[in-house]
Amino acid sequence: MTRIAIVTGSTRDGRKNREVAEWVLAQAQRRADADFELVDIADYRLPLLGQHAPEQSSSGIAKFSSRMGEFDGYVFITPEYNHSVSPALANALSYLKPELANKSAGIVSYGSAFGVRAVEHLRAILSELQIAHVQKTGMFSLFMDFRDGHFAPSELQAASILPVLDQTVLWARALESVRAEAAVA
Repeated sequence: MTRIAIVTGSTRDGRKNREVAEWVLAQAQRRADADFELVDIADYRLPLLGQHAPEQSSSGIAKFSSRMGEFDGYVFITPEYNHSVSPALANALSYLKPELANKSAGIVSYGSAFGVRAVEHLRAILSELQIAHVQKTGMFSLFMDFRDGHFAPSELQAASILPVLDQTVLWARALESVRAEAAVA
């Protein structure tokens, strides 16, 4: 069965990211065409890339790398920070390359302008990591899709998730042969 990770993109206290990721996971788990699991980057306590990593951090890096390598595709949940992806997500992705190569990715974003600038920056990062990012994107507004401090997307925006999941699963399956060929090369 195709395995897709729903990956959080923030680690800060009070983040809305985990709530959005859990909502996306709940939508995805209604499907029968793939297995979906949550991967929370906060669980791994990754140090800044290039910073001296204590033993527990090194262990977290190895566990994160191994965990991300288990999947055929990903849906990254990114907030928009300063017109870009969150530093935590950029840092986490910097630890990976072979684990992600020739796999698919969808993107779900949120921000004051639906996170559109974060999506564009994340696409560039994913391209460098040899991930086939899909065209459809789920985008949510901090002003319209969060009510009383909680994620409550409008019907229109909630519907944007289905095409992201459809394309991510389709491309994950299509890339199986590419991964197999790359493994023997």
